[in-house]
Amino acid sequence: MRTRGTERVDVVMGRASPPVLELQEVRKHYGGLRPLRINDLEVREGERVAMSGFDAAAAEMLISLLTGASLPDEGDIRVLGESTAAIADEEAWLASLDRIGVVSLRAVLLSGSTLAQNLAIPFTLEIDPVPTVVMAQVRALAEEVGLPPDQLDVPAGAAPPQARVRVHLARALASGPRVLLLEHPTAMLPPEATPAFGMDLARVAEARAFALLAVTEDARFAGIVAGRRLALDPASGALTEPHRWPRWWSGWR
Repeated sequence: MRTRGTERVDVVMGRASPPVLELQEVRKHYGGLRPLRINDLEVREGERVAMSGFDAAAAEMLISLLTGASLPDEGDIRVLGESTAAIADEEAWLASLDRIGVVSLRAVLLSGSTLAQNLAIPFTLEIDPVPTVVMAQVRALAEEVGLPPDQLDVPAGAAPPQARVRVHLARALASGPRVLLLEHPTAMLPPEATPAFGMDLARVAEARAFALLAVTEDARFAGIVAGRRLALDPASGALTEPHRWPRWWSGWR
């Protein structure tokens, strides 16, 4: 159910690449100390952007706004050229989600099922056993995101966090999205696992050429995956490009 509530120019064949995400004067009340405010944000086709300044609740609301699950109280959000407020009905909204991949640790993994079975869910509900054709897709996705083959038979509840986050990434890629959104993806990773995941994600993003927007407080991760980094002032809604990451960011070294 949907509820109402710095530009960078890339040149592609001599033309500026089109924006795939546009937020203008967005305000959303969501029960926090203050509304979520974003004055102006554009992410262009193929661009990779990291943003700081969002706590868990604000990050969750931002993802809901960008996917059209929630509508802003003020302002406009356009995804791939279409205003989220203009999506006609739930059927059209569900169809629009195929263009957007979301990596969120809030997404449910079936703890008693293997990682392979969890990876099969975007393709089929028949996961015990996983059909042979689907298993080939599962293995291809696992290889793409850097999930070792010997992890596929491990129950999700027993898998290490660096394997689970790759399952979340692989499932987000299953529909072939044009935009990938990440919500604090390294929050559960041990610090030593962050660089490898960041490099795997950057490799996938480069190969698939989708736009990427990562909400993260992990400076090392952002430095690996993003070409542009922004910091939100929650009080004003302004986004700035800091020369250095703020020292309170969890990845600071």
